[in-house]
Amino acid sequence: MPEEFDPLFDNLSADPMDAEKNKVVAILAYLGLLVIVPILTARESRFAMYHANQGLILLIIWVGLWFISFIPILGLIAIIAWIVPIVFSIMGIINALNGKMKPLPLLGHLQIIK
Repeated sequence: MPEEFDPLFDNLSADPMDAEKNKVVAILAYLGLLVIVPILTARESRFAMYHANQGLILLIIWVGLWFISFIPILGLIAIIAWIVPIVFSIMGIINALNGKMKPLPLLGHLQIIK
């Protein structure tokens, strides 16, 4: 079943069988370095790769904020900004748990993994 863009809900429809089978690895994609699990184990799953892509983007943001936190003036701002990827990770986990392929705010249009 091909993915279809749903303009009403601004998300992609997932194959229910694919979503159910790969739900756990999709959730792991939002837990930092565990993003490597779906990349290595569920490469054939569009559902898992969609969430792995979003998880990888969040990981890059985490690493960037971590580096910025060592700059004295920007450190406090970076530490406060860590709330955003935490909230986005929770949103991604909820979407994966519900079998949805809903893009994260501000980041959903970015694609690293094809």
